[in-house]
Amino acid sequence: MAAISGGKTYHHGDLRNALICAAVGLATEGGPERVVLREAARRVGVSPTAAYRHFDGRGELLRAVRAHAQRMLADSMERAAAREPGADDPVLAAERRLAALCRGYVGFAVEQPGLYRAAFCLPRPAGTGGAAAPERQPHEPEVRAFALLGEALDALARSDAPQRTVRPAAGAAAWSAVHGLSLLLLEGPLRRLPAQRRNAVVESTLAMVVTGTRAP
Repeated sequence: MAAISGGKTYHHGDLRNALICAAVGLATEGGPERVVLREAARRVGVSPTAAYRHFDGRGELLRAVRAHAQRMLADSMERAAAREPGADDPVLAAERRLAALCRGYVGFAVEQPGLYRAAFCLPRPAGTGGAAAPERQPHEPEVRAFALLGEALDALARSDAPQRTVRPAAGAAAWSAVHGLSLLLLEGPLRRLPAQRRNAVVESTLAMVVTGTRAP
């Protein structure tokens, strides 16, 4: 999927995906607020009328961008885990994987702040007149990030010593920690930290996540 620039006429044939690609570019530049169907159509080189044949409005386009950003977030986590060196000790290997997944989560937020914010936006559902969004279903892409953390914790539980177990709801706690840290780095007082201190805060938080998930 590639947006068309320079005022060229759109000829590709997969207009829906081209519009999503253009909208992802808008979110990358300025977050979910920048995603506007007319602007995506302009970037692709088609009329708004053509764009509305594929999307009911901004909310539907933004939901497609959100799903794309959520997949990118999970991909970032998996890439970070793949780079992590293995270990002969299964406990150490499981802890390293958990920390690496969390590192990939925070890294995506820092490197792609617009897309990170888009991944957790709540676009108004079509035809609700401002009603709250419906409850998310388990198959939605954003659950994949949580599932990766859960799988890492399951592996840690299987590899751990018999007298120690993973705390109940450890996955939600780990997700809350890395999500909260990401927001502090993007929009809170931690956004002013120089890179070296920021990295130290990230690593300290990840160490707390790993040790905190294990019940004594």
